[in-house]
Amino acid sequence: GDTTVRFWDINTETPEFTCRGHTHWILCIAWAPDGRKLASGCKNSQIRVWDPCTGKQIGKTLIGHKQWITWLTWEPMHSNAECRHLASASKDGMIRIWDVMLGSTVRTLSGHTMSVTCVKWGGEGLLYSSSQDRTVKVWRPSDGILCRTLHGHAHWVNTLALNTDYAIRTGAFDPANRNDVPKGTPVELGKLALTRYGTEKGKNQELLVSGSDDFTLFLWNPSQSKKPIARMTGHQQLINEVLFSPDSRIIASASFDKSIKLWDGKTGKFLAALRGHVSAVYQIAWSADSRLLCSGSADSTLKVWDIRTKKLAIDLPGHADEVFSVDWSPDGERVASGGRDKVLKLWRR
Repeated sequence: GDTTVRFWDINTETPEFTCRGHTHWILCIAWAPDGRKLASGCKNSQIRVWDPCTGKQIGKTLIGHKQWITWLTWEPMHSNAECRHLASASKDGMIRIWDVMLGSTVRTLSGHTMSVTCVKWGGEGLLYSSSQDRTVKVWRPSDGILCRTLHGHAHWVNTLALNTDYAIRTGAFDPANRNDVPKGTPVELGKLALTRYGTEKGKNQELLVSGSDDFTLFLWNPSQSKKPIARMTGHQQLINEVLFSPDSRIIASASFDKSIKLWDGKTGKFLAALRGHVSAVYQIAWSADSRLLCSGSADSTLKVWDIRTKKLAIDLPGHADEVFSVDWSPDGERVASGGRDKVLKLWRR
C-alpha cells in the first residue's frame, strides 16, 4: 500500500533496504529461484526487479501490460540456471514472459478473455494459468503455444497449486542441510536443482489443483489429459488458496467458510476439515516436513494445525487486524505473517 518493497534481515529482524520506485500499490512479489533477484508488480501495471544485496533496481522497469499485475512467477532453476525469465499475469487477460536482463517481453500469451488470477511455471516445461473466464490454460512457454484448456469450473478460478511447487521453490538448496548453502556457477547450481527436482518428484506426474469461486476444487493431470482426476466439493464459500504439502501427499484448501479442508494429493479424496477460525481463512502455508499447517485469517489470528491428529496445535494471536498473508520459510524454521495492521511478524518455533 505504501508503494515500497522492503528487505528484512531475518537473523537480526531489522529492515535492510526500502526500495522506492513504484508509484502505486504493490500487488505481488516473487523471489527468483536463485535468491538473487526479487520482482514486484504494481497497480500501475509496471514490474520492477530488485537486487536484495543492495536494494537497488536491476535493469529497466518492465512495461507492457495494460492493467494491473495480478501474479508473478519465475522460470524454475533446473530449466534455466541464470533465472532470466519471469512470467507475469495481469487484469488485461494477458500473460507476458520477460527477459529481465534485456528488460523486454520475450512472448505474449493471449487467450484468456478476462483477468488472469494465477500463473504457475511447472517443472516439466509447461506454464499453467487460471482466469476469471472460468478456465485453466496450459501453455508451452518455449514457443508460446496453447496446449490445453481445462474446463469445469462454473465461476472465477482463483488459485492454482502444483505438487512440484516446493521442489521448484527450493531449487538447488536442500532445506535439510540449511547450514550448507551450495555455492558455484549458475550452471552447477542448475544441475544440482535438476537432481533435487528429480528425486523430489520421483515417478510421480506433475499434478495441478485449482480452486474457484464456485466453492469447488479440481485435480488435474494437465500434461496428459483435459479431463479432471477429481472434483472436490465440500466448501460452502469461495476458495482463497490451495496448496500441496511439500511431500505432495496432501492438498490443503482455505476458504471464506472459515474452514481449511484436507484432501488426498493423488486421488482428491476428502480427508478432514480443520475448524477453529471464526472468520474467513485467507492464506495457508505448510511446514517443510509436511507435518504442520499454518493458516492466517480475518479473525486476526494465525493457527498452526497438526496434520497427524487433524487438531489445532498452536494458536498465535498478536495481529491487531486481519491477517492477509502467511508464509513458512522453506527450511521450516520461521513463519512470516503480514496483516491489515501494517505489521510484519516473524514467528519462531
